[in-house]
Amino acid sequence: MKKKLLLSIITLFLISTNSIGQERNLPSVKVKDLKGKSIEFQNIENDGNPIVISFWATWCKPCKKELNTIAEVYEDWQDETGVKLVAVSIDDSRSASKVKPYVNASGWEYDIYIDSNRELARLMGVSTVPHTFLLNGDGKIVWEHKGYIEGDEDELYEQIEHIAE
Repeated sequence: MKKKLLLSIITLFLISTNSIGQERNLPSVKVKDLKGKSIEFQNIENDGNPIVISFWATWCKPCKKELNTIAEVYEDWQDETGVKLVAVSIDDSRSASKVKPYVNASGWEYDIYIDSNRELARLMGVSTVPHTFLLNGDGKIVWEHKGYIEGDEDELYEQIEHIAE
């Protein structure tokens, strides 16, 4: 009985982190870019190449560490796999004004969007940040990861390479 319970818990965990499980589509919701222009998030695309979506916030140190670490190798990742990274800030209306200055100071070459009411985050099941999703060339979510510790970017890159083949 204990083995079945343990197996069930492990299976639910793996499915909830989507390291296994069914591919999902992006939800239909509007977010704003750094210029205040609204875009339909479901329509983001990358010419059949992988897309990484990273939910973050200016007050989240692990988020900034992850995105700054990836920024150091992002150009190589793009050259090798064609990947595009989309960073979605969940800063609310009080702190959203800090997003653009932080992004500019960091020199990120990512597409940046702001989800200040967290509608996109809710629809994608984001409860904590950082929360990273990987989309295949068809725009389906095929992998996700919560949190960040040094080295997680290597696992992400392995996943990107796997689907970019």
